[in-house]
Amino acid sequence: MATLTQSEESQLAQTIEMFEVITQSQPQDYQSLEILKEAYSKLGREKEVIGTSKRIAQAYVQLGQLSSAILEYETILQRFPDDVDVQKALKEIENKANNFAAPPTIQDLATGKPINGHARNGKAEKNQAEVDDGRQTMRKVFVDSKLISAGDFDLCWSTPDLSGPPIGISDPFIQVLADKGIVLPERSLKLLAEKSRLAFLPLEKYDVDLELARSFPPDICRRWCVLPFDRMSKTVFIATANPFNRQAAKEMAEATKNRLAWYLTTPTELVSNIRKAFR
Repeated sequence: MATLTQSEESQLAQTIEMFEVITQSQPQDYQSLEILKEAYSKLGREKEVIGTSKRIAQAYVQLGQLSSAILEYETILQRFPDDVDVQKALKEIENKANNFAAPPTIQDLATGKPINGHARNGKAEKNQAEVDDGRQTMRKVFVDSKLISAGDFDLCWSTPDLSGPPIGISDPFIQVLADKGIVLPERSLKLLAEKSRLAFLPLEKYDVDLELARSFPPDICRRWCVLPFDRMSKTVFIATANPFNRQAAKEMAEATKNRLAWYLTTPTELVSNIRKAFR
């Protein structure tokens, strides 16, 4: 294991603290569990690495992604072939495998993550007349839940002008709802977290990497109000207040070779940090 500096160890400790909170409240959030496992690995905490691997496999099982669960468990057995719990879990999965298949979750559709171990083909989903900025799904989430009326949605939703560079930062929809006194951001974020299954991460408690943010095109970040705020090896963490914006996900993915992990955050902190990054 490479020797870590005190600063690197401190950053990893902060990552562990933050993502333990996230994964305790959202045990099926396997992308956060993967980040947590990597942080433990970098610190040489073998027991926690294996424990987190088991949590990842359990999350895959709960989501119906059995092939991914099997791969995770088999990785553990390569290092600990006599692990009774893993052997038992694999037998249970094998009994289910022929009878169970879950549809993609809303989070999978929103973030373009691999589904059942296979990467999504972006070209197959480009056959639409308009850019998919999440409007249709957000309307369904907010109006069908009766949190707001259709009129309130139309009043507060705005589609950025794509004909030129953005003028300033586009206000997140849930911030506009709050500014007009319709719905508080906390209530909107709770609803979005439930429907998208994205984890909530408070940026005000995080040491945001502004230099990382500046390595991404500012126009994308301003237009869609998204912020790269940290990196763990080949994974970049992105903050958003609209988890259904496929166009933002597509443009950010095209701007980097790294894997992207998306998180919900408060619109005020999101806008504030985008301003700091791109003055």
